[in-house]
Amino acid sequence: MAVAGKLDVDTEIKSSADKFWGTIRDSTSIFPQAFSHDYKSIQVLEGDGKAPGSVRLITYADGSPIVKASTEKIEHVDEAKKVVSYSVIDGDLLKYYKVFKGTITVTPKGDGSLVKWSCEYEKASHEIPDPGVIQEFVVKNFKEVDEYVQKA
Repeated sequence: MAVAGKLDVDTEIKSSADKFWGTIRDSTSIFPQAFSHDYKSIQVLEGDGKAPGSVRLITYADGSPIVKASTEKIEHVDEAKKVVSYSVIDGDLLKYYKVFKGTITVTPKGDGSLVKWSCEYEKASHEIPDPGVIQEFVVKNFKEVDEYVQKA
């Protein structure tokens, strides 16, 4: 029997919600250029790379410990509430997790914003750890995006 779980993490950032959200939404073009140490490329396979139904192939940089490539499908977008949800539909991550779905929400908070990332997953077996390493990567990524937005 597989083990299902959920992780949530909140990260406070200095950037405005609008600017941070815009960078997240343009990640297909921005991330491989600005964060080449983490992302080799993000290729749009279907759709425009932003709308629900869009499919993107993300190839991670050589230092990525677990995942070298991941295909994600955008499931839901709410521009007004700054929410995007995606499912991993192919790639290395599915060796460890039968199901992996993520949601990013950006909310104004004071002079900055609060970025929430949550994921729902189902482990391929009991021996597989919770996706803590992915959570750490996401937090690091959000902080780097925040620094990028601050400089832009």
